[in-house]
Amino acid sequence: QVQLVESGGGLVQPGGSLRLSCAASGFIFSLYDMSWFRQAPGMEREFVARIKWSGDSTDYADSVKGRFIISRDNTKNTMYLQMKSLKPDDTAVYYCAAKYRFTATYGYWGQGTQVTVSS
Repeated sequence: QVQLVESGGGLVQPGGSLRLSCAASGFIFSLYDMSWFRQAPGMEREFVARIKWSGDSTDYADSVKGRFIISRDNTKNTMYLQMKSLKPDDTAVYYCAAKYRFTATYGYWGQGTQVTVSS
């Protein structure tokens, strides 16, 4: 059974930091590109960051570049998102997603973790 389980969300003040984790099981994690998406209330889900299956390539949305770092540990089947200098606009439900390498469709999604940036 495939599972992606996000954790690490919460309430943080503007300028603060959080680290999200995404624990994967039920598939060969090291063969999948992994990404973070987010969805704010009333908004469409948007791409945040991606890391290649091998871990040697990353991409970021312009809105988080320089503030967020995506990483993965294939020995632990876990992906991370280190977020710093958080802004109220970063408030959203954050989802992790998995895409088999060399394909275009995300086949697996987590249930999401809430991040709220507020004073």
